[in-house]
Amino acid sequence: MEEIKEAVRWNIKVSKETDLTLRTYLGARGMKKGDLSKFIEEAVRWRIFNRTAQQIKARHAGADPGELQAIIDAALREVRARRGTKRKG
Repeated sequence: MEEIKEAVRWNIKVSKETDLTLRTYLGARGMKKGDLSKFIEEAVRWRIFNRTAQQIKARHAGADPGELQAIIDAALREVRARRGTKRKG
């Protein structure tokens, strides 16, 4: 995970059970106190990504699978073409 350049302090409340479960989990993996912030940041990023993906899936639930695949294939070709240009240049 990337290093935080400019941090913002959060004051959050969780249940004692959640606190104990998380600290036990982190401790069992040899993580230290500072790793709690990294864990929370990763969890928040994952949750936002997951919810965004679910919203996109819901928006396109009725779409034609062939049409979606064609859009994906075109996007991949474009990205790969750009990547190839950067390597050569």
